[in-house]
Amino acid sequence: MYDLITIGRSGVDVYPLQTGVGLADVETFGKFLGGSPTNVAVASARHGLRPAVITGVGADPFGDYVRRAIRGFGVDDTFVSTIEGRPTPVTFCEIFPPDHFPIYFYRGDRPPDLQITPDMLDLAAIAETGLFWFSLTGLSQEPSAAAHAAALSARTSGWTVFDLDYRPTLWESREAAHEAARRTLPHVNVAVGNQEEVEVAVGVRDPEAAAQALLDAGVGVAIVKMGPDGVFARTSEESALVEPMEVEVVNGIGAGDAFGGAICLGLLRGWPLERTLRFANAAGAYVAARLACADAMPTTAEVEALLNGART
Repeated sequence: MYDLITIGRSGVDVYPLQTGVGLADVETFGKFLGGSPTNVAVASARHGLRPAVITGVGADPFGDYVRRAIRGFGVDDTFVSTIEGRPTPVTFCEIFPPDHFPIYFYRGDRPPDLQITPDMLDLAAIAETGLFWFSLTGLSQEPSAAAHAAALSARTSGWTVFDLDYRPTLWESREAAHEAARRTLPHVNVAVGNQEEVEVAVGVRDPEAAAQALLDAGVGVAIVKMGPDGVFARTSEESALVEPMEVEVVNGIGAGDAFGGAICLGLLRGWPLERTLRFANAAGAYVAARLACADAMPTTAEVEALLNGART
């Protein structure tokens, strides 16, 4: 039924329409679909893939908006559950280009996307999909952690991608996040994270050493995002280092989700490692040059045009 299924955060991103201004002084905002795994699904749909997302929203107008937005971007919302008594999360950010984008989560103690239980899952669909994508945040609280464990147990083939997306404010401690990552790595074949995130997972920040530590933990493909230094990846047979693509950064927050959607495309299409990284790097750069996340996700043709322009 699906090329890929993602599970995890969803909500509403509220972004200032003025850059270089703190929230205390911002006067106008834009409303956008948010939540990293949800945005990865959106990014993959823009490349012509067939995604679905597993998440929860509140029984409120923002929940209605999230469902409508998910469908509008071509993502199946069959597995989006409405959780009574839990408001749909709202996330604010500040935009200080080129590299300072503070995020403020308003998720409450038990947000709806962390209330997904094992019995809410379609394990047959999860087992059959070509790629299953989840993030570290989904392991931060029960019953979501148990749902993730059930989903991983159902996976016997295809790509299982662990986004090491570490958000300190959503964990009781860094050590708890490390332990959750350590337990989970043997159950996946791809891990993706920036240098801080891989350090949380395996205790090493250096990209080459961290990639090797991820392989030693059982991962087949380790991808380390290095920000302005590009991206490094390693498998048991090869490694690749791809330089960054220069763009005028507007908002860097959605770049990682665009990168993730492009990684999904490369894995599902069987592209070589270096081609996948170059394409994903360009997809991230495309979104970093724009204000929104989900609304800015590029098509395959738009990424290729950016790459061809860079080559020229």
